Amino acid sequence: MKKKNAQPLSEALSDFFNENSVLKVKLAQQRVLSGWNVLLGEGVSRYTGSLYFNRDVLHVHLTSAVLRAELIMIRRELIRKLNDHAESPVVRDIVFR
Repeated sequence: MKKKNAQPLSEALSDFFNENSVLKVKLAQQRVLSGWNVLLGEGVSRYTGSLYFNRDVLHVHLTSAVLRAELIMIRRELIRKLNDHAESPVVRDIVFR
């Protein structure tokens, strides 16, 4: 027996995230955090301490001053790549420490 309001799971999840925009942003931020290691590789990951968001700003703790200087120079490109990976514009700026 079929239910009257049956819909595919993908459609139900899409509706759920569209109704809960805060959850949608948090999920996109999590994609950015997991994408950091994927996009920048193992070399950068070795020198990365903690990553966290505070008001649409990604805070990155680095253990190498040389790497910090290099990443500061390509900050805008990193923001674009991370937002593309998250499929949402969640990174407004990056702070390297």
